[in-house]
Amino acid sequence: MFKRIFGYKKNSDLLKDLLESILTDLKIDSLEILHQFSLEKQQLSDKLGILDIVATLTDGTIVNIEMQVQNYENTVDRSLFYETGLFHESLKTKQNYSTIPRTIGIWILNYNIFDEGPFHEIAKLKRDYEDIILTDKLELHYIQLPKFKEKCKRISTKLEQWLTFIINENLEEISMMDNKYIQKAEEELEILNSDEKEKELARLREKAIRDEAAALAGARERGLAEGLAKGHVEGQQSEKIQIAKKMLENKIDMETIATITGLTKTEIESL
Repeated sequence: MFKRIFGYKKNSDLLKDLLESILTDLKIDSLEILHQFSLEKQQLSDKLGILDIVATLTDGTIVNIEMQVQNYENTVDRSLFYETGLFHESLKTKQNYSTIPRTIGIWILNYNIFDEGPFHEIAKLKRDYEDIILTDKLELHYIQLPKFKEKCKRISTKLEQWLTFIINENLEEISMMDNKYIQKAEEELEILNSDEKEKELARLREKAIRDEAAALAGARERGLAEGLAKGHVEGQQSEKIQIAKKMLENKIDMETIATITGLTKTEIESL
């Protein structure tokens, strides 16, 4: 639904207002939304990144916006992969490195990735020396929705308005917001919700997310069970070896040791 509302050219005004609420240091005169942008695969073994929404701003800045529902414990690494991929691909053939446009990644997360700090974290490349910014050409924004819900008790900024709309838990609160773009977004959402095809696509997407989460949980449980079983077997083996060593120290014959411990003669000889 996020992609359907913000990822279409007819709704570029909504995306512009959302970006202005996040990138407060930028003046956005206009933007162009790029449909279904994917990072190029150089080889079959390479990762292929399908980006949610990519837009270029008036000054050439490239912005990638990702909406993440499920936490796969790799958000920082994935965000680096996506944004450095965009940064690399934005350099055209025969262009000078200095012409590479600024690349900004915005990750709206349905989970927290940092225990401390604000709900909107900005990461930049800095020098160790006095935290001087190395370059402003690569920037990452992490917006953590659970932390926002916990810390924001009163809506006072445009970003807080948009995040309240994205969470979509209080329709009355959304309807009272004095922001024509959020009201338009809410109308778009109502249209999409009434569209059976769109609802089915959203349902299938939710099912895919649940199935993937269940598969990961099952894999973790199997791994834990297998680890415990392996540990139990290894523990038993270790105990047998310790008993065999004590018996050898007491000059007990090998056949008796094999009978009591279950170790083979070869295993006992190796001790």
